Formats: sequence, structure tokens, C-alpha cells
Amino acid sequence: MSDPRAFDPIAVSDQSTVVAEHTPEPSGSDYQSEAQLETELIALLRSQAYEYLPITSEAQLVANLRSQLEALNSITFSEAEWESFFAKRIAGRNDGIVEKTVRIQEDHVQLLDRDDGTRKNIALIDKANIHNNRLQVINQYELGQGEGGATHANRYDVTVLVNGLPMVHIELKRRGVDIREAFNQIDRYQRDSFWAGSGLFEYVQLFVISNGTLTKYYSNTTRNQHLKEGQAAGKKRRTSNSFEFTSWWADAQNRPIQDLPSFAKTFFAKHTLLSILTRYCVLTDDRLLLVMRPYQIVATERILQRIAVATNYKRLGRLDAGGYVWHTTGSGKTLTSFKTAQLASRLPSVDKVLFVVDRKDLDYQTMREYDRFEKGAANSNTSTAVLNRQLEDAGAKIIITTIQKLSSFVKGNKTHPVYDQHTVLIFDECHRSQFGDMHTDITKAFKRYNLFGFTGTPIFAANSGSGGNPQLKTTEQAFGDKLHTYTIVDAITDRNVLPFRIDYVNTIQVGDVVDAQVSAIDTERALLAPERLSQVVAYTLEHFDQKTKRDSRYRLGERRVKGFNAIFATASIDAAKRYYNQFQLQQEGLSPDRRLKIALIYSYGANEASDDGILDDEAFDTDALVADSREFLEDAIQDYNDLFGASFDTSSDKFQNYYKDLSKRLKNRDLDLVIVVNMFLTGFDATTLNTLFVDKNLKSHGLIQAYSRTNRILNSVKTYGNIVAFRNLEDATNSALELFGNKDARGVVLLKPYGEYYSEYADKVDELTRLFPEGLPIVGEAAQKQFIALFGAILRLDNILTSFDDFAGSELLTPRQLQDYKSRYLDLHAEFRKGAAADKESIADDVVFEIELIKQVEINVDYILLLVQKFRDEHGDGRDKEIRAEITRAVESSPTLRDKRDLIEAFVDQVSIGTSVDDQWQSYVEQRRQTELEEIIADENLKPDETHVFVEAAFRDGSLRTTGTAITRILPPVSRFAPSAGHGEKKQRVIDRLGSFFERFFGLTGRGEYR
Repeated sequence: MSDPRAFDPIAVSDQSTVVAEHTPEPSGSDYQSEAQLETELIALLRSQAYEYLPITSEAQLVANLRSQLEALNSITFSEAEWESFFAKRIAGRNDGIVEKTVRIQEDHVQLLDRDDGTRKNIALIDKANIHNNRLQVINQYELGQGEGGATHANRYDVTVLVNGLPMVHIELKRRGVDIREAFNQIDRYQRDSFWAGSGLFEYVQLFVISNGTLTKYYSNTTRNQHLKEGQAAGKKRRTSNSFEFTSWWADAQNRPIQDLPSFAKTFFAKHTLLSILTRYCVLTDDRLLLVMRPYQIVATERILQRIAVATNYKRLGRLDAGGYVWHTTGSGKTLTSFKTAQLASRLPSVDKVLFVVDRKDLDYQTMREYDRFEKGAANSNTSTAVLNRQLEDAGAKIIITTIQKLSSFVKGNKTHPVYDQHTVLIFDECHRSQFGDMHTDITKAFKRYNLFGFTGTPIFAANSGSGGNPQLKTTEQAFGDKLHTYTIVDAITDRNVLPFRIDYVNTIQVGDVVDAQVSAIDTERALLAPERLSQVVAYTLEHFDQKTKRDSRYRLGERRVKGFNAIFATASIDAAKRYYNQFQLQQEGLSPDRRLKIALIYSYGANEASDDGILDDEAFDTDALVADSREFLEDAIQDYNDLFGASFDTSSDKFQNYYKDLSKRLKNRDLDLVIVVNMFLTGFDATTLNTLFVDKNLKSHGLIQAYSRTNRILNSVKTYGNIVAFRNLEDATNSALELFGNKDARGVVLLKPYGEYYSEYADKVDELTRLFPEGLPIVGEAAQKQFIALFGAILRLDNILTSFDDFAGSELLTPRQLQDYKSRYLDLHAEFRKGAAADKESIADDVVFEIELIKQVEINVDYILLLVQKFRDEHGDGRDKEIRAEITRAVESSPTLRDKRDLIEAFVDQVSIGTSVDDQWQSYVEQRRQTELEEIIADENLKPDETHVFVEAAFRDGSLRTTGTAITRILPPVSRFAPSAGHGEKKQRVIDRLGSFFERFFGLTGRGEYR
């Protein structure tokens, strides 16, 4: 290794994890190979006091780990102590990524049983004094095929060791290569070898991927979770939303730091990296590791700094002791506020942290989110008596309450010990409800407080509305300085949320009337005309599948689902009722499987947005509803009960449970459409939601909040939030984007016009058909790479264009042409994967396949069976040859049916007249499934009964369990003299074979895999 070059690391203070401002350096002009990029990175890390180690084997890695833990804990292990500690506390045979992540994040102090019978705490990482931890860097660590059970040989680029444990892994590609290929490479390591030997590489918490020009980071479970979701068997392939969840590093001004040298000087600054690993990761209740993004870290640290300054300079209880954070809707405010509350509660001066939410439904939702992050961190309460008890409980450091409960408590308790304690109040969504008497009462009662607010849509002088206390009109007047900003433009640029696509569907022309009040009343009357409502519902039903991409399929947890779902926002309870009736009426003639599953929810509250654009919260107050509105809602809830086998009604408790159940079913994609007035338009997140139908006036806060229900990132199929406006909201949309983004926000936040996408699509299709005519082979690597890139671009454009009404009938490739091109594309994909599996140099490292976009509209078994029915009916009259060819083409163009081609074609050849095709198929698949499973059991000498139970559980649950003890129960007994590596190889081979078997048969018998 050459001497490190001298670089001046960007200066950061001890308090700041994120650099205040970064100016990119000019890039070099020379060609840089991957090896040169790696050499430069290691030199940079060495210049920042990382120790370089020439480690290339597991024995060296384990020896170094031992010496590092001895140094950190000031101890010398005996051979017996080390052997026992390593086997039990570090490299347990049944431990996987999740167990090792828990060990680093929550159980980083492990017990050592000493030879003399005593016990000693051994820290794997020092979280109290982070600079006690030692950072080392290794590169080109190699595992040969079969070594430690590894299925293929792999060589890892650069790994950072923290106290000897691999905790950050960096995968590099040369400049010009898509960094998604570095992501794919890490997936291959996870599949082939990270778990091999002692499995130390499963301790990696963070991954960094870079091609020199672009660099991103993400957590271990981002990769692991999506591998699990995509495998539906033992095959760990890359799937849907994995790469979408990688993050840019940035400075405090939200400017991304993308080139590798700048990233290395900032992200890998020792203080920054150790702070991220020890302070800014959150392990959820689902055992997923969330790593905070730079803007979240900046906001958290600025609040902590404000608390420290206010405490030291005796400013508690003043406006300048607090402040507000403007982070756009969908950017992860709950995680930021939780981390802030958690870290603030650990400050020695702080007695209580109150997390204050604005609505009962948010109280439930935020409580659940908090509980996911850390069990017991939040103490929910249902009354002021409970709140009183918790405020007096010294052990309850973080308490969640609604502002209404807190206000009632303050009014009912003029004196209370908590008022004199150091209390940090954090408001989850600080808008108008904090700007009245409640705000004044709370700030008068508490004496020694810091007051902080988080909001996605602040109130400025320009949008503060009329009325109210003139001293409490804006967010700044109520909470103090703005501490950090992350706008919708920042979030869309970073791909943390999606842009919007807006259809303005004109159903009525309303003339301008000077008298605004008269205009509003008359307009609403005209807008509720039965003919217009009928048109709106007809349009919605006609275009629903198109807008929500119902021809697309993707994996959601352990299920395959069809498309996305939607909210229909109405202007009033009267309008909501009329729309619900109209949907019922127009769906009457449809078969149950074609009807949309529609729910209705509303309660008492103002209907239209007020003059400042804020949507009034609808409380769970059904008693205040007029009789016929409550009766109507009761009937609609009964429809819901009939649909899902529930027993909700409009009584207080049951209505709240109805809200929660409806919320859950929206998130799980069990519902298609929910008709609302204001509910679900603010503070509700569902990644499966992609469309908002709007027939109400929105502006400012309310507009951005409502639109933002649709733009949560899910996968590569969901490319934008879809807004279908039945009113002219264009000016209001532009004004809101200018207020909460900037004057150029439209170009970033809204999708380009249809014509621009279509023109690009037409050019690409013309190039495709000209360069790669149907039927001619694609010869040579250069041509194959060009075809893959070109067809991938067409797939991405087609995915966007399908939601435009204008695109229907304007497609330039016929369905048959599309099938043929997909088949060639999939052939190349299979060829390159085979090359990668054989550990050969492959051009796949230079290209990215859009397999997900092919999968979303893939041919399914139902379609094939329809063709088989047609083939059987027309057998013998000469037309069946074309149908047989069509079946083959359809199978070849489907990613999941290609490996089932032999099954399908053998079935076609034996299908008989007389019995239904579907029944014959069910019986045929069951028979083949049993035969092939018996072959595996015999070949691998598995325990028959246990294997049948194991496989049936997999088909029932939708995934094959490859971790834990279930898989070991089916394996044959192993001789105690057999080497453990042999057992590991056997287990992996069985997992691979059962995985292939599962993937081959799962979903073939129509057992509700798709919804």
C-alpha cells in the first residue's frame, strides 16, 4: 500500500455530525479504473487516521477482532475464554443479520465467563465515549468457493472495521457504471458468502455504494428485508423497493455530497461515522434498522443544541429557548421527532419530554410509530388523570399526549410540580391549533420549558389567515426561530418522496361571480347536481384501473397484490353521502370480483378549508352529526362489516376502532377506495396509496397535505403521486408549491407534460425497431448492452405514460411485439445471471435490467389457462397452432412463468375434453408438486413428514423460512464426527433446492396469491 496522500478533511465541530456547508472540488480529468478509485479511497481514509490492515482471510480477521476487543475493554482473553466468548457472544451458529444487528444496536455489552468463574462485561462498541472505538480499513477480502460453506467465490472491495468487527462495507464500480450494479453486487454477496464461516460480515450495519461520481448509503436491513420479500422461496434475488431506499449524504444546506472523495471526507470523518453508528440508527420493533438521513440528523442536533444553550444561559421558558423544524410531509418527521425526544430525555438537565400531537387519530398513529422504535419509550394516556400520574412518575421520561388533553390538564391543575421541572415540549404538527388560547395556557403554566414544533407546512405572514391573536399568527411567533428546512423540492430531488402528476378533469364550467359568498354557495349547488356526480363517478370507475395501475403486480410483505389504492376527497358530508350512493348505483351491475371495495368515513367537523387553507380536523365525534348523516354512516359501516366480517358502528369506541381498521386495510391494499371529507387527508401514511380523486377546494397547507398522501416511495412501479382534480385547482397548486417550495418548484414537483414523455417514447421505439428488428439475433456484447439500455428506457417511459388518458390507443408496440422484445430481454437477463453465478466477468456489471417493470404487467396463470381453454376448444379445426404459439410466447415473456414452461407445455399436450381446464390444471399441478417434492426428499435423505409440514407451511404463509430451527428439523441426523462445514453445505443445498421448488409451484394453483 502506498503512503497516504495528504488531504485536509473538512472541518466539523465535535457537536455537528453533518458538515455545515460543502463546496464540491473540481473532478480530475484522467480516466480512473475501479482499482485506482479504491486506492484513492483507502488513502483518504488513512489520512483521516484509519489504520490500514492487509487482512485477506477469516483467521486474520478473527485474530484482529480479538486484539481490538482486548484493547477496548483493557483485558487479555485466555484461549478458552476467547473461544467460548467468540462462539457464544459473537458468532453463534444460529445468529443471522437480525440477531447481530440487535447485538450492535441494543446489546452491545456482552457477558464474558472467565476461567476463574467470575463474569465481566465486554463492550463490542463504546457508545458513551465514541472516540474510544478504533477504526480500521481492509480491502479485497476474499472467500473462495466452498470456503466456510460459501456457494461462490467473492472478493469484497473495501470494509471498515469498528473494534475489529466489519460494520461498514463499501462496494465500488468504475466511473460511468450505474451504481445500482454495486447494490446488486452486495445482494450477491449476501446470497453467496456474507454468512459463510463465522458470519462476521453479517455485522455490517451500513453499506456504501459508489461509482466515484455518485455515492449513496443504506442500512443492512434495507437490503436484507427486500431480499426476503423478493425471495418467496430460498432464492434471494433483488426485488422491488430495495434500491429506492438508498440515501444521499448531504451538508446542512441539503446539498448532496455525491462524489466519492467528498463523501469520504465528510461521511467517513471519524466523529460523523461513529455518531451515525451509535446515535443516529433506530432499530424498530420489526427489527428493521433505520439510518437517519442528514437533514434529520441536523434538525435533531440543532434542537439538542438549543436545549443546551437555553439551559446554560438560563433562557428556559422563553421564545428563544425553542424553535421549529420545517421538514416537508413524507420526509420522516416521526423518526426525527422520536430520536430528538429520545436523546433530549437523556440530557441530565431534562426531567420530562412531552410529545404533543394534534388529533386523536394521530395520537394512535404516532403512539404506534413510537412503540415500533422503542418499546415502552412512550406512555400513551387516555385521560388527564392518567396524564397526571405519568407527569408525577419520575420513570416516565417521554410521554405522548394530545394538545386537547394537555390543555384540559393545565386548566384543571393550576399548580403542579411538573410546571417547575425542566420540560421539553415537542409538537408533532405545529399549525393553527397551537395558535390560540391553548398555546397561551400551556406556555403560561410551564415555567422551565423548551418548546419545539415540527411541520411540513409552516404558517408565514403570507398565509396566516385572518382573525385570532395577532401575536400568534405565524409558526415563528408561536415557536421561535426556524432551526432547519427541508422542503418538498429537496425531498423530490433526493427521491425521498415522489413528484405529482395532476389531471384536471373539467366536469362543469362555473362563471366568475363577484360576490364570493354567493359564488361559493351557488357553485357548490351546481357541483352537486346529479348529472355532474354521475359523470365524475363514471370517469372514476372507467379510469380507476388505469390510474391505480391495476394491471401491475408487486410484492407487499408476503403477498402479491394488484396495483395501488385511492382516496376520494369530497367537499362536505352531503357530497360524501351522494358520492357513496352513486358509486353503489353504478357498480350494481358488476360481478363481485369487478366491484371496487369502497369505504366511507366522516364525522362532525368543518367541511371546506378555512381562509388560511388548513383543513379542520374531524374528531371522532359522531354524536354531533345530524340524524340522517349518522344513520347514513351507520349503513355504510354495515356495508364494510359485510365485506370484511367486522362489527363496527358509530358509537364512540367502535367508531375509533372502525377508523383504525379502515386505516390498516388501506395500508394493506385490502381496500380500493375510501370516500372522505377531511379524514385521512392529513397525518396519514400508506405507501400503497397512489391516487387522490379531489372534488373539493384545496389551497396552501390543505392542498400540499392532501396531495402528499399519494407520494410515498414504495417501489419502481410507483413513480409518482397521481392527483385527479374535478375542480380547477391549478392556480391553488402553483401558489402552494411557490409558498412551500420556491418559484421554480413546479419543474421539480410536477411531472412533465404528456407530450414530452410521448415524444421521447416514440424516439426510443423507433430506435429499437430500427436497430433490433424482430426475429434477428442480437450479436455481440456492445449490441446487447445497447438493447438492454434502450428497452429498459422504453419500459420506464411506458410505466409513466400508462396513467395518462391520452396514451390509450397511442402505443407504438403491439402486444405481440412487446412480448417478443420482453422474451429477448429476459433471455439476456438469464444469460448474464448465469455468467455471474459462475463467477465470470460479465457485461451485467455495466447494465441494469428493469425486471420489476416487466414483472408488474406479467402474464399470469389465469391468462394462460384461458388460452389453453381456447386451444382445447379449437383443437382440430386448424386454428390451434397459432394459439399454441401464443401460449409459448406468453410464457417466454413472463419472468415468473419461464421456469415453469415445461410444466405448462406438458399440461397443454395432455389436456382433455370433458372436464374443466381449471380442475385439470389444479389436479395436474398437485400431482407434479408431490412427485418433485418426493424426489428432493429421496435425493437429500430428508425426513419425509417434517419436510411435508415445512413445505405446506411455506405455501400457506407465502414464503419459505430459511432461518431458525424449522429448516434444521427436516435435515437428516449428522454424525458428531462430521465437519460442521459439511453440515452447512448440506443445509444450503437443501435450502436452494426447496427454494427453487417453492418458486416453481407457488401461485400456480390460484390460491389467492393475487388480490
